[in-house]
Parts: sequence; structure tokens; C-alpha cells
Amino acid sequence: MLRIKTAKLVLILLIAGMVLPQIVNAQQQLTLKDALVFALQNNTNMRKSRLDIDGGRYKVEEVRAQALPQLTGTAGLTYNAIIGQQVVDFGGQLQTLKFGQKWNSSAGIQLSQQLFNQQVFTGLQAARSSEEYYNLTAQLTEEQIIELVANNYYQVLVNRQQLGVLDNNIKNVKVVEKIVSNQYANGLAKKIDVDRINVNLTNLNTQREQAINGITLLENQLKFAMGMQVATPIVLPATELTEVSTLPQLAATIDLANRTEIKLLDNQDKLLALQKKAYIAEYYPTLALTGNYTYSSQANGFDFLNTNSTAIGYGSSAIGLTLKVPIFNGFLTRAKVRQADVNIRKAQEDRLNTKNSLNMAYENAKIQLRNNLNTITSQRKNAELAQEIYKSTQNNYNNGLATLTDLLDTENSLTQAQNSYTQALLNYKIAEIQLIKSNGNIKSLVQ
Repeated sequence: MLRIKTAKLVLILLIAGMVLPQIVNAQQQLTLKDALVFALQNNTNMRKSRLDIDGGRYKVEEVRAQALPQLTGTAGLTYNAIIGQQVVDFGGQLQTLKFGQKWNSSAGIQLSQQLFNQQVFTGLQAARSSEEYYNLTAQLTEEQIIELVANNYYQVLVNRQQLGVLDNNIKNVKVVEKIVSNQYANGLAKKIDVDRINVNLTNLNTQREQAINGITLLENQLKFAMGMQVATPIVLPATELTEVSTLPQLAATIDLANRTEIKLLDNQDKLLALQKKAYIAEYYPTLALTGNYTYSSQANGFDFLNTNSTAIGYGSSAIGLTLKVPIFNGFLTRAKVRQADVNIRKAQEDRLNTKNSLNMAYENAKIQLRNNLNTITSQRKNAELAQEIYKSTQNNYNNGLATLTDLLDTENSLTQAQNSYTQALLNYKIAEIQLIKSNGNIKSLVQ
């Protein structure tokens, strides 16, 4: 028994030894690509868009069914408690006669087949276009999720870098605090200097707590966009936020035909045209083939379909054509066609607005990239200069050549310069994502 328990314990430890490193490694390797792949598989909007594709396929089947033969089976059993009578004249005398039997039963089948119905045929075309519409909508949803997750991802990275700046500054201030405290203990510094350092340190620690809470909020926002459980811990590698030195190649204009938004508008135009065509089809006649076969039986005793030996059964069948010609419906069809024309003209305005919006987004992205690259260059130099000034001021302070105020001022300037640099990196990345999206290549972030 002890050996069995020992073997189980060893097995558990071996499994834990294999699984835990994988979990830790997975936490450490949540790259941007990993986050995007996870989001495209688990985001609820993405899953719903795939369900819409399935629904569109079933819609095609629904409309197609209207063009297929329709078969209906019927069966009935009737008990005539009181058989009806009719009055007849026999040689000048009126007499009553009963017609029928107490039990009647029947079973039959009816067939109908549309031979010509322009509305049904147009509806089938529209259903196929609707299937394409749902595919394009799913593609647009995918692109929007990629953009959202990428933006949230870089926001987390930047805020974590800014947290690292705070941690480094807190470390530097603690060194100064220790020096000033020793000087105060030896009568070489004033108590107010110690208090000022402690106030500054407290403020930095408060900022750090706020930064940590802000990062947690941003991580939750990222996980929500990914479709990940909020309680799941994630770790983003700092290497994802790299330095930028040159601009990508910027075209003067973009080919909007590549954009999913334009493809979606093309499909909507097709659907609106088919909708108008379907309304016009209401003017057309319809022709349908009909047929039926019925078997009936009658008996004075209980009977169902000639099961009684005294029953009499017989069959009947008919085949026909049904032609319906619309004559006048109070101008209802004309009103529908005119509404369809209005919707088509509105779609044309939507197209113009969408094109202007996409072109504006591209131009703005180019401007933002140029501005942010200049900001990155200047803020990088500014941060390096602030670091040199801080080291020099700290050295001068240690040698009694600079005041505590000078040291605290340079420390604040260093923090601002470093945060401005990381913020410029974030702004550049967001503009870069917008540029990639404008070129219709947003999915390249997943590759």
C-alpha cells in the first residue's frame, strides 16, 4: 500500500514538473502574435461572426427550399353522429333521404412546384449575396479585433516601461535618502532635507501604486479584448516595444478597393439592387404546378381506409396549373420600389463618406508617424541628456557643490523625459497600426 502511494506521489511530482514550466513559459511568452491568435479564437464577437456565417448558409437553404417541390400529406377520420338528410320529390310527394355513412376516412398527398416565380429566384440570389456579406462582416470583425488587441497590448507595454522608470527613480531616491539621513545624523544636513526626501519618496511610491493599478486595468482590458479570463495572469516581454529610427515607406495614396469596408459596401450595393429587383418582381405573374392524390373510404361501422369488410374505398387524383396575375394592389409595389431607390442613393452617400474617412485615416496616420518619429528622436536625446545631468548633479551634491533642490529637480526632469520617450513610442506604434490597417494589411500582425 505504501509503495502504491509513493508511486502516485512520484507520478504527480513528475507531471507537475512537466506542466508548471510550460505554464510559466506560456506566461512569459505572450507576444503580440500570441495575443492576436488567442483573440481571433476566443473573442466573443469573433465567434458570433462565425455563427453569422453559418446562419447565412442556412438562410440560403431556406430560400432555396421555396424553389423545390413542396409535398404535404393529409389524413382524416370523421364520425357522422347524425347523418344529414335531403328532401326530394317523388311523384308529387316529398320524402327525406339520408346520404352518406357514419364513418368516413381519407388520406392523401399534395404536390406544388413553382415553375415561374421571379421573387423566389431573386430571393435566392440575395441569399447567396447575404452569405458573402456575413463572410465580409466576419473579416471586418477580425481586423477590428486585431487593431483593438494590438493597441491595448502596446498600452500595457508602455505603462510597464513607465513603471520601470518609477522603480529606477525610487531606487535612486532611496540612495539619496540614505546619504541625507547619514549627513543629518552627523550634523551635516538639516531635518527639512530629510523630510523633503521622504515626501518625494512617498510621492513616488504613491505614483508606483497608481501605475500598478493602471497596468492591472489595462491588462484586464487587454484580456477582455482577447476573450481571456480576467483572472488569468499574463506577462508581456519588454522586447516587443523596440526603438524606432526610420519611417516605413509611405505611399502618396492607397488603393481602397483592397479594404474590407469597401468590399462590404460593394456587397451591400448588390443586396440593395436585388431587393429592388425583388420588389419589381411583384409585378410579374407566377405559375405553379399542383397535383394531389386522395384515397377515401366510407362505412356504416368503424373504419379507417377500408379496413372494414363492409367499407367502400376509392381513390381520386388531379393535376393542374395555377397562374396568378397581379392586377392592382393600391400602388403598394410602386411604393416599395421607390423606397428601394432611396436606399440605393443613401448607400452611395455612405460610400463617399467611407472613402473620405479611410483616406483621412491614412493621411492622419502618416502625419502621426512623422510627428512621433521626430518626438522619439528628440525625447531619446532629451532622456539621455537628463540622465547625464542627473548623474552630474548627484555627484555634485555628494561633493557639496549642488543643493538638494537641484537634485530633486533633475530627478523630476529625468522622470518626465523618460516617460515622454515611452509615450512617444506608444503613439508611434498606434499610428503604425493605423497605417498598416489603411494599407489593408492589418492581418500581417498575426503572421
